[in-house]
Amino acid sequence: MSLSPSTSAGPSAERSAISTERHSPQFELGLHTFGDVTSTPDGDRRLSHPEVLRHVLAEAQLADRVGVDVFGIGEHHRPDYAISAPDVVLSAIGSTTERMKLISAVTVLSSDDPVRVYQRFATIDGLTGGRAEVSLGRGSFIESYPLFGYDLSDYEKLFDEKAELFTELRQEKAVTWSGTTRAGLTSQRIFPTTEHEFGLPTWIAVGGTPGSVVRAARLGVGLELAIIGGAPGRFAPLVELYHRALREFGHEGARRIAVHSHGFVAETDEQAREIFYPSWADSMATIGAERGWGTGRPGRDQFEQEVAHGSLYVGSPETVAEKIITTQKLLGASRFGMKYGNGSLSHEHMMQAVELYGTRVRPLVLEGLGE
Repeated sequence: MSLSPSTSAGPSAERSAISTERHSPQFELGLHTFGDVTSTPDGDRRLSHPEVLRHVLAEAQLADRVGVDVFGIGEHHRPDYAISAPDVVLSAIGSTTERMKLISAVTVLSSDDPVRVYQRFATIDGLTGGRAEVSLGRGSFIESYPLFGYDLSDYEKLFDEKAELFTELRQEKAVTWSGTTRAGLTSQRIFPTTEHEFGLPTWIAVGGTPGSVVRAARLGVGLELAIIGGAPGRFAPLVELYHRALREFGHEGARRIAVHSHGFVAETDEQAREIFYPSWADSMATIGAERGWGTGRPGRDQFEQEVAHGSLYVGSPETVAEKIITTQKLLGASRFGMKYGNGSLSHEHMMQAVELYGTRVRPLVLEGLGE
């Protein structure tokens, strides 16, 4: 594979060969959703996909009103999630909100086309006054590979080639590229362009693989750590690796680290745990059976252990804020994104959690960090 950006003139021709990210001056607090197919409050009925999509829009609108900094939409191609096109949902959210940044959480780049992804998110960015971002990943599920005709044996090659091409597209000038996963480009430019100095803000999401961390550093983009189990502190060596690799690749300005974890906020610790545990346990049981992690539903002891010492941010606003602060100090993150819904957890409970996260958790975190 070869990468050789053209030097032909254009609005972005003065950008460096690889555009690096700059972190925001203030720690950012975000909310993420995959559009889990939820139940009615009494648990009698699972909602339809259209109902869930409308609820996600309402949750995002509320998040914007209560001060949440970032709203992320994940991509899945399964019956238990309603969102397969994050960019479409983000566009709808962007047209009805005013201030939040809008990000994919994540875009499964391996089974998509880098050019089309860039065009779609650049379009959202233009429509929302520069609020769009994209987080690129290989995805935690594999349904998109056979759905779009990709071979899982090409898992690594697909993401590696497409991530490199996407990084070149961020320069927003003519690009010449050749690879094996899509047709090549010859001095071609991609439209629309954005008004960002360094191109569309981009992250690479990783689940704990050192090679993926080094890839993010090599490409000069933000690192998003998907911490969905175990103590957050175990990711500290990966953060150190990221910073070291940034220096070696000459991208010392690219020091954006985000954390993505699951959580839920209620008025008290007891309420949060009682509301969240059943849907979390059901979801873990389903995924565990698919992936061979074990059989049966996780017990309450396992849940309590994960809340107390692991990566579940479940509790009162004070408890959740304290845990976010601890994670930030351990990892030096510039952003925290909490997946606030899980399994059948009702829309009504999620709306309450969104409001508490924006009005109480966020101020407590910023105060605790001295911002």
